[in-house]
Amino acid sequence: MRTTQFSILDRSRTREGHPPAAALRDTVELARHAERLGYHRFWVAEHHSVPGVAGSAPTVLAAAVASATTAIRVGTGGVMLPNHRPLVVAEQFGVLASLFPGRIDMGLGRSVGFTGGIRRALGTEKDAAEDFEAQLAELLGYFTGTRTAHPQVHARPAEGLAVPAFVLATGAGARVAARAGLALVIGDVRDPAKLLPAIEEYRAGFRPSGLWARPYVVVSGTVAVAGTAEAARRLLVPEARALAYSRTHGVFPPLRPVADGEPAAAGAGMSERERGFYEDALRGHLHGTEEQVAQELGTLIERSGADEVLVTTSTYDRAALLESFERLARLAGLSNRG
Repeated sequence: MRTTQFSILDRSRTREGHPPAAALRDTVELARHAERLGYHRFWVAEHHSVPGVAGSAPTVLAAAVASATTAIRVGTGGVMLPNHRPLVVAEQFGVLASLFPGRIDMGLGRSVGFTGGIRRALGTEKDAAEDFEAQLAELLGYFTGTRTAHPQVHARPAEGLAVPAFVLATGAGARVAARAGLALVIGDVRDPAKLLPAIEEYRAGFRPSGLWARPYVVVSGTVAVAGTAEAARRLLVPEARALAYSRTHGVFPPLRPVADGEPAAAGAGMSERERGFYEDALRGHLHGTEEQVAQELGTLIERSGADEVLVTTSTYDRAALLESFERLARLAGLSNRG
């Protein structure tokens, strides 16, 4: 496997029988674990009014993670810019970068709330993503001091700081990242037919910036590693089950445990439509033993030329999840990188 950085994005998924606060504490503890294992970055996400996710304020959670660690890079995957004023985002990251110099990443997305009620509560609209490129330019301008949207307005203490910025690719995101000269975070690894052309387009259109002199590609997705292929597949079940339920009931529920002896392909009690979503949610992820995952990752990295892999795995069993990240660190040689 070529030399590639490995990082973790944790979405602070809630678990059945555990309060949301526990999910946030689990995120902080996972960050400590990731640092010990040698992962390059640890990112947190932004979700609003989702019952199964506690991570609603990524810059606040990033501050907690950075305070609990000493060396690992910390950031967001990402702050959804249409939900915020660029000035406020610049100020937040300016504070983070000032408190934790050299460790903060600014991952930015263009998604909006997934229901009309959430969007109204956030003060945004469904088409707000169309303004993402202009918002991005304004945000970056607050760091360089070149913004023109609001004369005599300065983002303190952001102005003059160079915080690495990443664009999460959804739809036109890859082209926006290229034009802005920013790093690209792109998934999902389950669909190389879409993934690879988008990466090629990004590299072809990349314009060097003060933050990134060359294209930088981060591929993201679920990676589950265990002692057997069946055990690795069982790690995927809680998230797949929750996704299928959300598609058929309109609610994204907390993760439920997999019953002892329950096969990874089980879908008991599901309607035919829900089972279809469930089986689809299990397909295509990188999972298996260390040898199997090493081969699959090697192929993905070679085909994509990825500079970094951002692992987004969520599951109910925290011990099994930690073991998966330990096995992944071992097969990627992270402990040998200093």
